Amino acid sequence: MNGTPGADGGKVVLARARESGLVRAGEPLLVMLSGGADSVCLLDVAMGLGARVSALHVNYGLRSGAGADEELCRALCARLGVALTVEVVSLSGTGNLQAEARDVRYAAAERLTPALYATGHTRSDQAETVLYRLATSPGRRALLGMAPRRGRLVRPLLEVGREETRAHCEAHGLPWREDPSNEDPRFARTRVRHEVMPVLRSLAPSAEHTIAETARTLREEADVLDAAVDDALGGAAGRAVSVAALRERGPALARLALRRLAEAASDGTRTLSSAQSRAVLELASATPGGSASLDLGEGLRALLEYGTVRFTRATDASAPEAVGLEVPGTTRFGSWELEARLVAREEALAAAGRDDAVLDGTALGSRVTVRAWRAGDRMRPAGLGGTKTLQDLFTDAKVPRALRASLPLVEAGGEIACVAGLAVGEAFRLREGSHAAVLLSARRPPAALTLAPDA
Repeated sequence: MNGTPGADGGKVVLARARESGLVRAGEPLLVMLSGGADSVCLLDVAMGLGARVSALHVNYGLRSGAGADEELCRALCARLGVALTVEVVSLSGTGNLQAEARDVRYAAAERLTPALYATGHTRSDQAETVLYRLATSPGRRALLGMAPRRGRLVRPLLEVGREETRAHCEAHGLPWREDPSNEDPRFARTRVRHEVMPVLRSLAPSAEHTIAETARTLREEADVLDAAVDDALGGAAGRAVSVAALRERGPALARLALRRLAEAASDGTRTLSSAQSRAVLELASATPGGSASLDLGEGLRALLEYGTVRFTRATDASAPEAVGLEVPGTTRFGSWELEARLVAREEALAAAGRDDAVLDGTALGSRVTVRAWRAGDRMRPAGLGGTKTLQDLFTDAKVPRALRASLPLVEAGGEIACVAGLAVGEAFRLREGSHAAVLLSARRPPAALTLAPDA
């Protein structure tokens, strides 16, 4: 599809993408290219901003026009001189098909590049996402919308409207194809787009701008709240935290901290209501120094031990399978996500949080194993001057027994290099004069709620 050139030549889109700071001249960027106007616009803008652009198109074969979408992407990339990878995949056909398609696409991007990868989500998508989440998911997170950056995924066009990406494509003679699923009322995002948004625009023409701007503002303010929660938890999301320490922070921050712990334990599928948060704190007050538990439904429990509180699921007792981790690279271990980055020594020391380990890259090597602990495991914690069993390490750190099997342990050359958030092996600690530093991060992030494959 082609139109006539827009009056502004697409300059607005280019300027706003530049202001996002997510597309950088000379740096590699993988563009997720569907063939729609938004992703075609993104491809052209990324090139215009001087990034070293490559593209990925995933053909799911779900509709008759899938082959034509692929051909358009091939022709466009050939014309622009962009290296294109096409992956043809088959989906299961069960459950949430759009969510499965999104997961497949993002997994392909993670495999293809160690650099950033970008989607063409726009301000229009942002407004629709906020409305959908507000209707289906209680809590302030529903109002935050999509983040401009999440890990290595970036969204440079979140300050650009859908009509502006089309104007950019028209101005530059760039073809695109319309996805008929965008008109299918079976999909929630389509109903929000074609039924809800028109009503809101009739009430206020700037409704899309207002919703997206509200999400951006609340996300900035959420960063402040999240930092306060991080401080209250001491980086302990996924482990136990002192109830007394939470109470000292006040009821609002204690509630947010408990919610964070519950979400981390459930991979973002569960959150706590205010009433449940109060019940947990009341249980802690009723059992000072003792142990107790509170069933929160759907396998989630609050456990009080050693004057601390943590949350666990019914599946926590089983140990995840061991996985490999390339250095640099990322991997998943149970509900944990681990990332190993090669960084400057000073940057590693400055950036490390509680669940991060700063390691000597030379000692670590190019590939490590992430596994659960085993009975009899020993390590040489940095600065201890000897060895210690992991059993004793867990006991000294008051790590509850039910949680120990799920903690990621990093092994290199048959020796334990680190245990997430607890210890670094003596042979792997970063010393003065070390030339290669590895920042190894372990996180249990909340799962993002999404509307569609692009969300």
